[in-house]
Amino acid sequence: MKFPLSFAALFLSVILLQLSSGTVGPLDAISGEVLGFSAAEIGILGSAHFAGFFLGCWWAPRLMGSVGHSRAFAAFTALGAMGLLAHMLAPQPQLWALFRVATGICIAGCYTVIEAWLQAEVTNETRGRMMGSYRIADMGASIVAQLLIGILPPADYISYNVLAILCCAALLPLTLTTAAAPVTPDAPRLEPGLAWRISPLGVAAVLVAALSSAAFRMVGPIYGTGVGLDTDQIALFLAAFVAGGALAQIPVGWIADRFDRRWVLIWLSVAAVAASAATATLTDLPKGGIFLMVALFGLTTFPIYSVAAAHAHDFANSDQRVALSAALLFWYAVGAIAAPYLAAVLIDTFGPPALFTMIGAGHVALVVFGVVRMRARPTSETRTNYIYAPRTSFLVGRLLARFRERD
Repeated sequence: MKFPLSFAALFLSVILLQLSSGTVGPLDAISGEVLGFSAAEIGILGSAHFAGFFLGCWWAPRLMGSVGHSRAFAAFTALGAMGLLAHMLAPQPQLWALFRVATGICIAGCYTVIEAWLQAEVTNETRGRMMGSYRIADMGASIVAQLLIGILPPADYISYNVLAILCCAALLPLTLTTAAAPVTPDAPRLEPGLAWRISPLGVAAVLVAALSSAAFRMVGPIYGTGVGLDTDQIALFLAAFVAGGALAQIPVGWIADRFDRRWVLIWLSVAAVAASAATATLTDLPKGGIFLMVALFGLTTFPIYSVAAAHAHDFANSDQRVALSAALLFWYAVGAIAAPYLAAVLIDTFGPPALFTMIGAGHVALVVFGVVRMRARPTSETRTNYIYAPRTSFLVGRLLARFRERD
C-alpha cells in the first residue's frame, strides 16, 4: 500500500510552519521584557495572535475558493513573514500586536490549506497512517520550537530573520510538489451555538483548555523569568509542558474510551488544580523540580480539549461532526484571545504565581460545572472514538470525522 509522496511534502511544510509560529510567541514575551514592555502589553501580543488565528480560519477557505490552494498558501506565508520581519523595524507593543495578528492569520490560513489538501488526498487505507504522521510532525516540531528559544537571542534582528526564513521555507515543499491541487472544499458552517446546544460541558471544557494552554504558552516566559529561569531554561520549561501533553495522549485516550468522559474531565481538572497550585507555590524548587512540575501541568491540561471534543461528539450525529468541530474551535479561539491578556494583567498585579492561580481557578469552575452537568442528563449511549484533536483550522473536522465513528 503506497503512502502518497505528497503527504511528506505537506508534513514538511507543517514542521517548518510550527518551528516558525511556535517560536514567535515565547520569543515575543522574552523580547518584550528586554525592551521594557509591561506584562499586560506582552499579554496583548498573545491575544492578538489568536485574534489573527480566528480571522485566518474564517478567511482561508474563501481565499482558496478565489485563488486556489497554492496561491492562498503563498499569500498567507508572505503575510506571516512580513509580520515577523517587521518586529525589529518598529519595537513598539501596539505595532507588535498588529504584526502578531498577521502571523496568526498566517498560521491558521496555512494549516487550512494543508488540511484541505490532506483531506483531498487521503483514502480509508491511508487515513490512519496519515493522521499518525501528522500528529508526530506537529507535536514534534512544537517541542523543538520551544527549545529554539534557548539559542535565539531576544529582541534581535537575527532571531526574527531566522523565523521569517523558516516561514518562507514552508512554501517550498507545497509549491514544488508535482501533485495537482485538489478541488476547494466548501467552508464549514460556523455555528457556535451548535456546540452549546449539543454539549454545554464540552464548550466549558474547551474554554478552560484555552485558558490553560494559550495563557501558559504566550505568558509562561514571564513566569519563568519571574522565578529566576535563564533564557535557555525557559526553553526547557516550555518544552516540558508540550512534552507532558504529548505523553498524556495515549493513556488519557485509553481511559476516555473506557470510562464516563465527564469523570475523566473532572479528574483531569482536579489534577490540573493540584499541578497549578504546586507550580504556583513551590517556586523555590531546584530547576529540575520546576521542569517536572510543568510537565505534570502539561500532562493534566493538554488532553482536556480532545476529551471535551470526544464528549461533545458523543451527542452529535454524523451530519453534525464537521460543523461541531468548527464550533468547538471557535470557542477555543474565544478563550485563547482573552486568556493571555487576563493572565498578564494578573501577573502585573499579583506577581508570576498569579498565572497558575488563574488557571487553577478555571479548572475548579470546570469541576463544579461538570458535576452540575452530570446531574442534568445521563451520559450518551453512543460513544465515539477518542482522538487527539489538533487546534489548527476549521477544516480539521473533515479529517477527523471518520475516525470518530465506531466500527
